[in-house]
Amino acid sequence: MLEALGISEQDEELYRAVLRRPHATADELAERAGHATATIRRGLRRLEDLGLLARLAGQPTRFMAIRPDVAVDVLVSRRQQELAQAQVAARALVSEMVTDRPQDPEELVEIVSGRRAVAHRFLQMEQVVSDELLVLDRPPYAYSPGVPNRHELELLARGVRCRGIYAPDGLELPGRMRELRTLVEAGEEARTSSVVPMKLAIADRSVAILPLNSEQVTEQALVVHASTLVDALVSLFEMLWVRSLPLTWDVSDSSATSAGTSNAAQPPQELLNLLAAGLSDTAIARQLEVSPRTLSRQLAVLTRLLGARTRFQAGVRARQEGLV
Repeated sequence: MLEALGISEQDEELYRAVLRRPHATADELAERAGHATATIRRGLRRLEDLGLLARLAGQPTRFMAIRPDVAVDVLVSRRQQELAQAQVAARALVSEMVTDRPQDPEELVEIVSGRRAVAHRFLQMEQVVSDELLVLDRPPYAYSPGVPNRHELELLARGVRCRGIYAPDGLELPGRMRELRTLVEAGEEARTSSVVPMKLAIADRSVAILPLNSEQVTEQALVVHASTLVDALVSLFEMLWVRSLPLTWDVSDSSATSAGTSNAAQPPQELLNLLAAGLSDTAIARQLEVSPRTLSRQLAVLTRLLGARTRFQAGVRARQEGLV
């Protein structure tokens, strides 16, 4: 459990032993664990230095464990500070890079293999974005959708423009629209399109990552650096962007507002978004967490509010009202 904080498995077991046997001495712990006393003493000193153990006042050979939640919170805070300092140092090192020399052709393209390696390479690219991140999003995913992407939230917080075009089948996954709403409210510009030909991410219009082939979308990726291919991928994104439908939510009460439509007769924006995204009734009911019968009633009310007789006519009216 504590390996991520630099604590070995053996030291963690020793810490657990002190938790179970407070005020134990090194000799007592060594006898119980079957290790040499010298080994246990070294481990106790390491845990003491990390703030996980403390010596009893007046009994320097006996140790007590600091509460795990308190001790680990301190270690996590310390590690976060160290990581933040490392990030600052890494950005400073960028100035030492040689960027004006001609790149060799083999340096323009990387092939990344393995799901973890692909995810790690995307994370690396995401963390160095300074101006803009462009994303084409479609299943399958290397992670379980539903949890907001904290790395993108950090990008948005520091002023990076993030634009995403989402395929309808990806929006149908449980929790996906909720995740997307969190990102949109944080500043992402999101659109949906029935034409999302592939997964794609482009950082600062200079480096792109995309699947190597359609059979192993999450297992192999192609990373392309500044070249005419990246320029072509940016142009592809922009053409799709113009033809895509914006996804928006009213942050205050989840309802759309537009000129000529009163708040008293306001269609629910989330339902409009899901319909406009092309989701099936079954998927919409799942996203809204309502029964198919309730959804049917909501659709009837929506159609009536828009003064329409059919769903198609309702879509036209919603477009005319500026609701989608």
